[in-house]
Amino acid sequence: MLGSITAGASRRVARMDKRYDPALSISADPHSPGIQMLSRRQLIRSAAATSGAAAAATLLGNSLLASAAPRGRKLDKVRILQVGVGGSIAPYDREQLEGHKDVVFTGLCDVDSNALAEVAKSHPDAFTCKDFREAFDQHADKFDAVLVCTPDHNHALIMMTAMKAGKHVYGQKPLVQQLSEVAAMEAAIRARPDLITQVGNQRMGPVGRQYAVDILKRNLLGRAVAAHVWVNGPPDEGDGYFYYGGLKEPTEPPPNIDWKLWLGAAEDAPYREGLVGLRWRSSWDYGTGQLGDWCTHLLDVLYYAYDLDSPLAVLSHTRRPSDFYHAQHVHATLSFPGGGRQFAGPIFPVHYCDRGQIPSRAALGLPPGTFEATGTLVQCENGVLYVAPEGHTEVWRDGKPVDWQKLPGLGQMTERNHWHSWVDKILGRPGTFVQTPFSAGARMAEAGLLCAKAARFPGQELRWDKSSLSFTNHEEATNSIVRRAYRPGFELPVF
Repeated sequence: MLGSITAGASRRVARMDKRYDPALSISADPHSPGIQMLSRRQLIRSAAATSGAAAAATLLGNSLLASAAPRGRKLDKVRILQVGVGGSIAPYDREQLEGHKDVVFTGLCDVDSNALAEVAKSHPDAFTCKDFREAFDQHADKFDAVLVCTPDHNHALIMMTAMKAGKHVYGQKPLVQQLSEVAAMEAAIRARPDLITQVGNQRMGPVGRQYAVDILKRNLLGRAVAAHVWVNGPPDEGDGYFYYGGLKEPTEPPPNIDWKLWLGAAEDAPYREGLVGLRWRSSWDYGTGQLGDWCTHLLDVLYYAYDLDSPLAVLSHTRRPSDFYHAQHVHATLSFPGGGRQFAGPIFPVHYCDRGQIPSRAALGLPPGTFEATGTLVQCENGVLYVAPEGHTEVWRDGKPVDWQKLPGLGQMTERNHWHSWVDKILGRPGTFVQTPFSAGARMAEAGLLCAKAARFPGQELRWDKSSLSFTNHEEATNSIVRRAYRPGFELPVF
């Protein structure tokens, strides 16, 4: 048992929310049935009535969804620069945004000259460049907003450069790649609250996930006991997106790839075949692994329902520790401050796993059946809620399925176009809001990064203090997994 969180962490809890109890304890074993798989009797032992305040709460009232109105000249069209035009998600994001009648892509940027030339064929009026810095230095008057679809290691640099230039930003998840970049991004958000930002979290558009948030936020199943989140994984060798096989030997990059620009903020390293396309996601230096890649899509329900802030600690177990790649077979436990109206215990544990480590339905007191290979589940005092990435939602009480659509007091949810909402908000159209502004995305990225990076220290609880960007009980972890050095010319802007 952990005994108690340090005095410094306790003071941080008190600052975050007076309802939190600073006398905290957690189990050091993520497989302990006392945390991971509570019995039905344990789940209902301390049942509490839903408060009137919870019944009045709505999804829109969540502080994570707050977004300022844009300032400056009023736009009738949103001119967009895309940085990173190829790969898997960039063409899809571009297509979705171009479906809005008031969007025009006026700039294209990519370190791959072949990909850039191909996209430029259908955008003959757009300027092109391979270095994003050139776009801001020479073409800043030609675009109002930036779509960032690069590998993770350059996210913070490019997005913060755009914000420094006063541009609205749509950035792919996870928002950042380093824990220190969470704080840097939040400083940029505070400095430019007028900018409309959106993280690529289109899965919150379907009403099923919105209703899941509403059910939890209103405490319709009682206070939360624990959460279980899992993402399906590829074979040990990996697949097209996540690769964990043997490293290719260093070689010269092909003539269409500017390798130094692709490295961007990362330290100098030799070119290896396969990294540039998709497999960078698995690498420690350029990606965030499965836990980082999926954290926004899976943890968002918890953040919106409970307005979570920074975790107090993280404990990761893995059968395959990280080296050049991120770890696999990870079971990470995040410890959030609990207590109060929302949580049944002093700690709210969130178990986040890869490789399809799905919780046992029998241990949860649920009837036989199957969960999808990726999902989010919340154990509450009076029931269990499960939601899939695409919005399929199931609810049980006393081990029996419940028609959640008949639960009392639910709000009216509407399916939203994730991309168009960002554009409409930039244009200042009433009644619009972005689902995952950077203020929310930064918090979710922090949790995902803690889980992914703590796997470098398996079996060791790391107590996290965001205010000092340090693990208060582990100097080696603080020095090795919190921040990186930036190559000259690719440093983060200061706000």
